Order: sequence, then C-alpha cells, then structure tokens
Amino acid sequence: MGFAASTSTTCLLFLLLLLLPVSAVAQTNNGRVEVGASLTANNDASPWLSPSGDFAFGFHQHQNVGVFLVSIWFDKIPGTTKTLVWYAFENGSPVLAPAGSVIQLTGRNGLVLRNPRGEQLWRSDITMDEVGYAVMNDTGNFAIRSRNSDLLWQSFDRPTDTLLPTQIVEINGRLFSRRSENNFSQGRFLLSLQDDGNLVLSAVNLPTNLVYDGPYYSTSTNDAANYSNSGERLIFNESGEVYVLRKNNRRFSLATGATLLTPTADFYQRATLDFDGVFAQYYYPKRSSGEDRKWSTVWSKPDNICLRVGDKGSGACGFNSICSLNENGRPTCTCPPGFSLLDPDDKYGSCKQDVELSCRDDGGTAEEDLYDFKVLINTDWPRSDYEQFQPYNEQDCQTSCLHDCMCAVAIFREDSCWKKKLPLSNGREDSGVNGKAFIKVAKVDPTPPSVPDIPDRVEEKKQGTLIITGSILLGTSVFVNLALVAAFCLGVFSIYQKKFPIILTKLDWKQR
Repeated sequence: MGFAASTSTTCLLFLLLLLLPVSAVAQTNNGRVEVGASLTANNDASPWLSPSGDFAFGFHQHQNVGVFLVSIWFDKIPGTTKTLVWYAFENGSPVLAPAGSVIQLTGRNGLVLRNPRGEQLWRSDITMDEVGYAVMNDTGNFAIRSRNSDLLWQSFDRPTDTLLPTQIVEINGRLFSRRSENNFSQGRFLLSLQDDGNLVLSAVNLPTNLVYDGPYYSTSTNDAANYSNSGERLIFNESGEVYVLRKNNRRFSLATGATLLTPTADFYQRATLDFDGVFAQYYYPKRSSGEDRKWSTVWSKPDNICLRVGDKGSGACGFNSICSLNENGRPTCTCPPGFSLLDPDDKYGSCKQDVELSCRDDGGTAEEDLYDFKVLINTDWPRSDYEQFQPYNEQDCQTSCLHDCMCAVAIFREDSCWKKKLPLSNGREDSGVNGKAFIKVAKVDPTPPSVPDIPDRVEEKKQGTLIITGSILLGTSVFVNLALVAAFCLGVFSIYQKKFPIILTKLDWKQR
C-alpha cells in the first residue's frame, strides 16, 4: 500500500513538471508568447520581454499602491520609474487592475484581463476564435497573430500618448495627453490626423471630450485645390524622422530646423504628446552613463505653447494662471499675486483668489481703502476682455478698474486699456506682450472673525442646574431634605466662593 501511494505521488509530480513549461515558461527568447500564458499583477511579476530585452509588456504599478496598469515600457533604462509607451485604455480612462489580477493570452479573445474575483476588466478586441500566439517585438509593438501568422491585433494601432519608430498613424488616428505626469486619465490635449490630411493639436474640454475649434498647431497639410497634396499618414521611421506623408509621396517633416538623429541602433526614441500640450520627439543614448543618461528633446511643437491662443479653454495652464517658457522651452505655470493654486498638488492647474473681490456695499468705504494693485510686466490674458478704453493713460486705466467691482485685472499698452473679468484664460508672460498688468488685490481680509461663546450664558446654565436641583429636594422626606439642603448650601457656598473674583470683575467693569 505504501509503495502504491509513493508511486502515485511520484507520477503526479512528474505530470506537474510536464505541465510547468506551459504556464510558467510561456515565453521563448524570441519574444513569442503562447496561448494560455498569463501574468499576475504584483510587485514581483516578470514581464514578457522583446528579444533584445529593450521593451517589456506587463503590469506597471500605478501611483496608487496595490493598483497596476497593463502597459509596455522601455525596460533597460535604469530607474524605478519606467517610461511607458502604451497602456490599456478604455472609455477615457486607463484600465486599473488591483493586485492579484491576471492577464492571459486566450485563443478566443486574445488578451483578457480579469480581477481577482474573475470579473473581466478589459480585453483586446478580437472576435475570431483563431489566436495562435503573440509577440513582444523589439520595436515596442505587442502583436497578436493567428495560427497562420496573420495579424489580428497590435498595440501600434491603438496608441495612447506615444509613438515609436516604425509606427504609423492613419487618417483619423489620434494621440491624447495624460491628465498630469502621474495621472494616466485622458488629458486636455489631442493630436489628430484629420480626414482632410491636416495634422493638428487641439485643446479638449473635460469631461465631455469636446474638441475645441481652432487648433493651436497645424501642419497645414490639407489642400482642397489639389487633393494629391494632402496628407495621408503620420510616419515615425527607423531613421528617427517624424513626418506627414502626402498622397503624392512628398514629406512634411515636423523636425524643420532640428538636427535629425542617427539610426535607432544608437538611441531609444519616442514622440510623445505630453500632459502640458507639447508634442515632442525625445532620444535616450543606449550606451552612455552619468548625466548623459536622460531623455533629451530633438524638437517640440508648437515652438511656444504659451502664445498659442484658443477661443475656449484655459490654455496650457489652468484658469487664472500665467504660462511662461523655462530654459527647456517647456511651459511653467504660476499664480498671479493675490491668487493660489486651487489644487496644491497640481502646479499646472487653475488658481483661485486668496480673497474674493466683491460688489457688495461695504458701508461707504472708499475703494482706495479696500483694494490695491500689483504690477506685472509683459503679462496678459488676451481672451478675458470685457471693455476697452482708448485713448487712456496708465493712471486712468488703474482708476477705472479700481472703481469697477467687476474688474479683476487691467492691461495697459501704449494708449489703450483693457479690463478683464474672471476667470482669466490663456495667461502668458512673454517679452512680445509689451504691456503692464495691474492685478487688483484686497488690502485686508473682509471675512468677519468668528464670535466666541458668551461667558454669561455659561453662568446661566450653571445657575439653572442649581435651581433644578433645589426643586427636586422639595419632594423628599424632611430628614433627607435637611441633609441634602446642608450639602446643597455647602455646594453653593463653594461655587460662589470660586466665582467671587469673577463677579467683582464684572461689577467693576460695569461701573466703568
């Protein structure tokens, strides 16, 4: 009997070893992933690697502890924060997977993501029951193929905010920015190759995803008079060039004026629509060390996003904010005097007034006693005007805004004055503005102080308690009453002895 049990156990272990390569060793060194292979969301999970190991597909831990993103990233770049180039996205939001979730390559639907309870969170949109295998390529493209090696699904066809060399965007293809650097929800900016062949960058209204009219950047590769001259594709080729290919095979390069890189064998490259609305090409040396190991910019569009004005929306920064370019040519957002960030953790967000200006009657107090002006040079919010005066001098401009309760800011340039209302939009600081901004700020905080509890009310409550106690005594026996009355008198004498200095203080104050 013992021999039979031992033999059965040995056979069972042998069968488990035979099955082990199917689940644990599901990827070969050529980047191929077999049907049935799976990954579990945890901090120790090994991703599916491309043959060179440059790219990885797997779970990336989100900023929220215990939540993961199904994503693709550069795996050989050192550092704890990986540069993501793609992530699962659906209905305007990233697909967040709790710890313990599993993504599996299935024969029917391709990739399927389920939470620990087995509920489906996301899947690749494959309807045919013929998945043969998948490949994590050295281009950064994760591709699912049929048993006949036909392409069924690939991450390159569903970009998020980044393009990689060899990736192509067809007509009506899009990239969208993140909400912020660490928030992967859809942001306020969109890149699209329109059906007329024009590549544009546009601001987007959240949460409706309405694309505002009037892009803030355009390649102007649309030609109604000559259809063959219109754009057909946006291409990022192996040599590191990003361009719009026209129908007549001519190119419009986005790197106009920039030095193109040598082949991608020497550099990691990407083109990303960043959360600040700038579309830029970056490179990272593969064989470098020290300070050289960082992402550097090849080119960026537009050249100065702070000066790009839209009819709607807040601009590159939030409402009531000021945009200026830093030494890297990227926007920096600051609040004007008298304002502070609405969300202290979002430095690119909107600003609020520290003390709200009001049109209520302040008892005849002169405006000069209530408000003052802070002056900013070469600063403007060009889309917030509601009145203009000309000719006007600088003093007239300030005085007009001071006595107008609707006026939050006045702009003076040459002999003209513009009055601005809240919220201020598309703010910028730039030498080309050539004017002064007068920011109206309150001299004092008009909020009345909170009223403390009145001491007399506290005394009245204590006295009421004593009266109630005395009334209860009337309903008891004579002996008990005498004892309680004695205790009561001692208590009263003790309380008023302690309160006597307070009473004298009150009487003394009343006599004064």
